[in-house]
Amino acid sequence: MSTSSAELKDYDLEEKGAASPLESGEVVSAHDGVNREAGAVAWLWRISKKLDSYGVEVRGVERVPEHERNHPSYFDAGFLWMSANMTISTFSLGTLGISLNGLNSTDACLTILFFNLLTTLPVATFSTWGKCTGLRQMIIGRFSFGPWTILFPILLNCLACIGWSTINTIVGASALHNVTTHNQLPEPAGIVIIALITLAVALFGYRWVHALERYASIPVFVIFIIMFGQAGRFMEGGFAGAGEAEAAAVLSFGGTIAGFALGWTSLAADYTVNFPVETPSWKVWLATYFGLNFPMILIECLGALMMSTFKNKPTWGESYESQGESLGALLAAPLVGPMGGFGRFLLVILALSIVANNIPNVYSFALTFQSFGRYAQAIPRFFLCIVCTAIYIALAEAGYNSFHDAFDLLLVLLAYWLAIYSAVLLIEHFVFRGGSFSNYDLDAYNTYKKLPVGLAAFGGCACGVAGAVVGMAQKWYIGPLGASFGGPFGADIGFELAFAFTCVGYPPLRYLERKYTGR
Repeated sequence: MSTSSAELKDYDLEEKGAASPLESGEVVSAHDGVNREAGAVAWLWRISKKLDSYGVEVRGVERVPEHERNHPSYFDAGFLWMSANMTISTFSLGTLGISLNGLNSTDACLTILFFNLLTTLPVATFSTWGKCTGLRQMIIGRFSFGPWTILFPILLNCLACIGWSTINTIVGASALHNVTTHNQLPEPAGIVIIALITLAVALFGYRWVHALERYASIPVFVIFIIMFGQAGRFMEGGFAGAGEAEAAAVLSFGGTIAGFALGWTSLAADYTVNFPVETPSWKVWLATYFGLNFPMILIECLGALMMSTFKNKPTWGESYESQGESLGALLAAPLVGPMGGFGRFLLVILALSIVANNIPNVYSFALTFQSFGRYAQAIPRFFLCIVCTAIYIALAEAGYNSFHDAFDLLLVLLAYWLAIYSAVLLIEHFVFRGGSFSNYDLDAYNTYKKLPVGLAAFGGCACGVAGAVVGMAQKWYIGPLGASFGGPFGADIGFELAFAFTCVGYPPLRYLERKYTGR
């Protein structure tokens, strides 16, 4: 499917003849049963009408009808994830294999490779579902979880979007702090700068998110290659050894990698709802899979290798340690030191790359929150983006000094629940719906009596939680199966067991639910 530059320009700046949701009346008294003209937030919709005239996206979780799908290039599915992951947040993840799990660089890189290739499979699959349904990711979940059980994943996804935005902003602010000669830019100022740039793009919505993400990875990729060129001669390979302790460290780091990759499953369909339904699913799948894995494997491995330079370049290690294991100091070492002012300019670009990672979180937070139900859908999307931004700015300012522990904890918890979420959706679609969306009543997404009751999903989730509990290995709790691998903290196999237990528990419960409820 070829796409001309003229078509892309039309898509970015126009609606190609499609009526604004406000103009067509869909947002005011929509077919989704939501009355947006009355109530406590009616004044926000009056603001929405004004913002709509300036190009701010008004559409929320309402289904995008087939005749309004006007996104011309499936390649954008890959470009978006490439830019969202070609950031210093991805780089920081790679450093955890050595700094927290005690691996050597070769062990860490191999773990990064194989766990990413495995755990991005459901993300690529769910990305095709937005094109097939015209529905956002959490709304699609209603057809598996039902309208009530899905509230738990929705809540967790809201928390995840805020958590990711908080941690990403801390990472970016740390890099900006190291740009000036004497670290003169305060971290709070860096946090606000990054958050406001992110909000500006997220407010304008789907078209502008894709327009930015289409190109944002290019300069960042070039800078990371320059960094590798400066630091490559100081990097060392090698294995940490063999045995139970190393296996435990690999599995635990793999769980962290999985949390990052699986983190996109709960957002994936949000960014393909405007693709024409006839767009080949395999093309969207491949674009997404490559767009995810290329930056994650490359940049995470670079992060791991940078941690191996401290032996041959002790001044870099000293700077990193003296600033409290500051990621900004690690990024600045091969750029600012050898290249001076130009290196500082490159570090600014790297710091701002975090915006590309934060944009999907802020944009999807609003869509996720609206998935709570009709009352939530009555709150305009733009207002929810502002609320999300205000919350994570406050959290980032308060939690700046506890970055590493918070980062690792968020990642592993994400891996647990997203493994459960992915298992339920995949089983429902391929086992009970025959792998075809013709077996869904897509227009009934807001008609609760036509959706599953949700008891099967609740039971399947309970099984998954049991798997996560017995398999997890964290400083604050080690499950019996996680402890059986040895090492000081055992091996975290929580996400693997969460997925497996859900796959065992959900199918029989769903069979009974369908048999006795008929839905």
